[in-house]
Amino acid sequence: MSLPPLFDRLRLPVIGAPLFIVSGPELVIAQCKAGIVGSFPALNARPQGVLDEWLHRITEELAAWDRANPDRPAAPFAVNQIVHKSNDRLEADLHTCAKWRVPIIITSLGAREDLNVAVHGWGGITLHDVIDDRFARKAVEKGADGLIAVAAGAGGHAGRLSPFALVQEIREWFAGPLALSGAIATGAAILAAQAMGADLAYIGSPFIATDEANAVPDYKNGIVEGRASDIVYSNLFTGVHGNYLRQSIVAAGLDPDTLPEGDVSTMNFGGNAGAKAWRDIWGSGQGIGAVRAVQPAGAFVERLAAEYAAARTRLAI
Repeated sequence: MSLPPLFDRLRLPVIGAPLFIVSGPELVIAQCKAGIVGSFPALNARPQGVLDEWLHRITEELAAWDRANPDRPAAPFAVNQIVHKSNDRLEADLHTCAKWRVPIIITSLGAREDLNVAVHGWGGITLHDVIDDRFARKAVEKGADGLIAVAAGAGGHAGRLSPFALVQEIREWFAGPLALSGAIATGAAILAAQAMGADLAYIGSPFIATDEANAVPDYKNGIVEGRASDIVYSNLFTGVHGNYLRQSIVAAGLDPDTLPEGDVSTMNFGGNAGAKAWRDIWGSGQGIGAVRAVQPAGAFVERLAAEYAAARTRLAI
């Protein structure tokens, strides 16, 4: 499969997933300088006017990096837009993204043809995250350029399907850009994603345990110390099924093994300790057993690159 030319700048076939609250300019800039797509949710910039400041900073710092490092230019960056009707900032945020000609827009919780047309109008591309083949077809029908297959084990809002099944079904009919999300935390896993048919790996949770991440120390340490068995899948906290760190649920005074079902009305859930999703109930994928320490994002990408090269050598690719 071929990728649009803007991906030619990648050192590794990786997108750093947008992490609610956690991803900001510091992390995005570090990821892009290291050679992978950096991204953040537009809603992280609060109030809305801060989004303009963030995009100005990211654009200027990456341009300065490119001038100083013509032999290894920065990777493109992406902004995640929540398309669900509950997001009353969407139109304003899109206007700001148009001003800065954001290269990649990642859409979640809904697909809109007019949004895709708008992004194409300023020369950007859209990637839509999906949890099954039905949603994938809808996204492409509405003009998405590429897809992010969110498989079982992904952090935050996640699907139930095996990555093998999900990628296989999408690749039966879609030849465009495809990223895979779900417990990818090593260079070998990046290569495995490509072997299955994905073009790119979509990596989120390991970047929580980086110096640039906007996460409290306990959250970062929870990623380092956690294992797959510490991940709880529930729809209580936002009305959409997602994966969360067990210890944060316990700290909120809840029993992770007896959580009730939720619905969209639980979007701003307040637990026994006033806990809220993402701020207090921490999202995480199942791949965190491979995260060994809190470190700079660039150092983590260096490790991924070494592991990826070693895996290719081992398999004589």
